[in-house]
Amino acid sequence: MLESYQFSDEIVWKPTKTIIENSNLYKFMREHKIDSYDDLMDKSTTDISWFTEAILQYLNIEFQKPYKQILDVSNGIQIPKWCTDGDLNITHNCIDKWINDKTISSTPAIIWESESNQSIIITYEQLAQKVHQCANSLKLLGYRKGDIIAICMPMIPETAIALLSIIRIGAIALPLFSGYGSTAIANRLNHTKAKGIITADGFIRKGKLTQLKHTVDQALINTPAIQNVLVVQTSQNNIEMETGRDHWWHNIVPYQSTQCNITPTSAEDPIMIIYTSGTTGNPKGIVHTHCGFPVKAAQDMSFGFDVSSGDVVHWITDIGWMMGPWMILGSTILGASILMYDGAPDYPDINQIWKLTQKHNINVLGLSPTFIRSIMSSNETSVETHDLSSLHSIGSTGEPWNPAPWQWLFETVCKKSIPIINYSGGTEISGGILMGNPLLPIKPGSFPGPCPGIAADVVNENGESIENQVGELIIRAPWIGMSRGFFANNARYIDTYWSRWKNIWAHGDWAEKKSDGHWYILGRSDDTINISGKRLGPAEVESILVSSNQVQEAAAIGIPNYTKGNELICFCVLSQQSQITHKIKDELQSIIIKELGKPLKPHEIFFVPDLPKTRNGKIMRRVIRDAYLQKSTMSYESLVNPHIIEIIKNLRKN
Repeated sequence: MLESYQFSDEIVWKPTKTIIENSNLYKFMREHKIDSYDDLMDKSTTDISWFTEAILQYLNIEFQKPYKQILDVSNGIQIPKWCTDGDLNITHNCIDKWINDKTISSTPAIIWESESNQSIIITYEQLAQKVHQCANSLKLLGYRKGDIIAICMPMIPETAIALLSIIRIGAIALPLFSGYGSTAIANRLNHTKAKGIITADGFIRKGKLTQLKHTVDQALINTPAIQNVLVVQTSQNNIEMETGRDHWWHNIVPYQSTQCNITPTSAEDPIMIIYTSGTTGNPKGIVHTHCGFPVKAAQDMSFGFDVSSGDVVHWITDIGWMMGPWMILGSTILGASILMYDGAPDYPDINQIWKLTQKHNINVLGLSPTFIRSIMSSNETSVETHDLSSLHSIGSTGEPWNPAPWQWLFETVCKKSIPIINYSGGTEISGGILMGNPLLPIKPGSFPGPCPGIAADVVNENGESIENQVGELIIRAPWIGMSRGFFANNARYIDTYWSRWKNIWAHGDWAEKKSDGHWYILGRSDDTINISGKRLGPAEVESILVSSNQVQEAAAIGIPNYTKGNELICFCVLSQQSQITHKIKDELQSIIIKELGKPLKPHEIFFVPDLPKTRNGKIMRRVIRDAYLQKSTMSYESLVNPHIIEIIKNLRKN
């Protein structure tokens, strides 16, 4: 098995009695007479039906027709049925039930800001009206229950309105990353046979215009199923509008009625197909339902991040990644305020995210380790000049931490008093497998435990539970947020997650469960490097490299070697003050030899201007490996910086 990566074993944050007793999670436990978190985990994972019903009641999820059975596993736990025979259109719980609440109806549902400091505030009452108008517009354009409608937009208010409107009429949303190229968009539209797409003319990133409508137009050349394109005008740029197909949002939506009855839907009707990054092979369309994804999102937001009505939530994300719909649906179910920032989090300067936190009194801020690594070494970072007192937690997702960036965030931003809530799961989960919460102490880089209701474990290659050593992260029981399969390919879904061990979900992450209850994620298990029988996690190598003040980011991969199995190749992005020299390379080689031993010495260390990343900041090691090996079978659609691929390919050629 992979050897454990050691963070500091010291508990660095403990909740006060006030934090504990005021938390949503504590109130839930007290309501159900549960004395400890261990007792909650035991009950929530052994009596799934009880826990799921308790969550639905706690979140006040109102069904249009009551369900008969909360969970039916007669066809196996791989394909459970939830809330059988119940009718639920989740938009009722996101907007309708707040209209008659005098406090929440006047509360901001959406706070929007652009890179140029333009801002809009939309209350829950106004959001309901706008969703109703957009839903009526979709009906006017001919869309009906079961139709698939794509959303390819920047993070603007209309993006949230479009998502809720599609769901309201019983259609299925297909969120697409706003940075995709035309081929990636076309592939997903054709795979799902989507009938329409909602987009924008363009958007501004770091002061430069991105011609989004032009990209969509290129995609639509070979997508015959598309009937209509609804376009939001955001950038005043000149674009082509195809007569009969393309429609300006401002010419249709504002003129519709502000009343639109909900289309009746089953609790298990699909609301969304979200594609995973698809770095190899065909991308996977993850199917989610009315009673699945939104409920899990709201549960995790409430229990892990302690979000309540009136709180302001901001996550650095995009509508095409899980955390975009997660933020929108989870926040609106809880009556919280969503801050949508239509821009880069480090523009117009590197302190932009702290300025936004101060200006809008953000309570929960979600970011990635990559973002922190990118700003922590800059001389222009000045966290201390901003008032961050509104923050009560910082969320982190997308990838494992290295010790130095985690410590910098905890000490410099959190001032050792704000908890970093690590959150790890995925698109298929509807949120987290592992997560911190306001009840449990935190060690650097750790997860205090699994999410309530998630029967997580760590197993060895034989599927046997292990502690204090690294193994595969698995789940032993169903949960309401689990994917209902891959779109048009359930066989692949079963093969991907359920085929390795009987009735066990294998998530594909290396993890370690300590005997003291703390958990660690060490990266994807398929990223593991095997050198002469020694298994090496890339995060372990990368942590050593970035511990040098000369390296800002690093990625480690294994490539085939006839004698050793794999040999180690490292790619480093130098910090701003460093220059590429043989001396730096030698120093980094020496550090790794000192920390890991000479047998694990890198075969080569390369310096690159950037590393391939998805929009949510995840470094794609498999993309790096295949590019370096000159493989041409992969898709770079999910990357924000695909130009880096040619640089990596040329390293091997040279």
